[in-house]
Amino acid sequence: MSLAVAFQMDPMDSLHIEGDSTFVLQLEAQARGHALYHYLPRDLSLRDGRLTARARPVQVKREQGAHFVHGAAETLDLAGMDVILMRQDPPFDMAYITATHLLEHVRDEVLIVNDPVSVRNAPEKLFATHFDGLMPPTLISSDRDAIAAFRAEHREIILKPLFGNGGAGVFHLRADDDNLNALIEMFTGMSREPIMVQRYLPEIRQGDKRIILIDGEAVGAVLRVPPAGEARANLHVGGRADKTSLTARERDICAAIGPTLAAQGLLFVGIDVIGDYLTEINVTSPTGIQEINRLDGVKLETKIWDAIETRFAARPRKAG
Repeated sequence: MSLAVAFQMDPMDSLHIEGDSTFVLQLEAQARGHALYHYLPRDLSLRDGRLTARARPVQVKREQGAHFVHGAAETLDLAGMDVILMRQDPPFDMAYITATHLLEHVRDEVLIVNDPVSVRNAPEKLFATHFDGLMPPTLISSDRDAIAAFRAEHREIILKPLFGNGGAGVFHLRADDDNLNALIEMFTGMSREPIMVQRYLPEIRQGDKRIILIDGEAVGAVLRVPPAGEARANLHVGGRADKTSLTARERDICAAIGPTLAAQGLLFVGIDVIGDYLTEINVTSPTGIQEINRLDGVKLETKIWDAIETRFAARPRKAG
């Protein structure tokens, strides 16, 4: 099976090839004989119902600084692609949402990973709230009194922007911290979205577990341990990647959400678990493949491409 595969993503020269999940997906696609194209979200154009992208063929190799070669730019009719991987990094802002609307025009002709309609309808922090009993005590609100009452009940809390990413804007407030009002003012002054407030989970000191699900099935995990003095375990803010396995509770969480992910075309998903609680469902541009590969001696990208090819083969054939 040789497929025409377009990667909608960030600039190729910005990739850190030792940790980037999209890069190993490209390497695996190339090894399978698929033809690869690369374009940026801003290269999309919709005219009279026809979606195109100013794209370039791309070849990749594992050599930092020389990890890609672009061909000549061309205008791709995206309806003619076999697979599109939507892999640009968040934030999940209006530009991101617009990209999902544009890709929706070719959704019936092309296998898009992840499905753009489902991505648009599953903001990562909000999506998790639809699964009862999995999250820690959580409040989503801009109401100062409601937030103060939640803090009075749980004492230590976490505040974070609803559509943030990468741990940006996450604050840990202890019971005696007098910065709550200032933080509420800051959040509400910066955006009109409500704030996510959660009970602080002291288990974060042991780590935040990223679990990868492929077509609704858990296939691997990495424990991200925060550095001393930090409430965030994200690897790019100094978190350490440790080998791990899934607990019975984590398997229950995956079993609870997996069928929904698969049914909605969310083929490649990363969830975050702290202690016994689900905190996020990452559907936009999940990461963690390379860390799990190194720690467990696996190649998760092969499983992802197996799932993509299986889904592609099951689709109705294009006319002509």
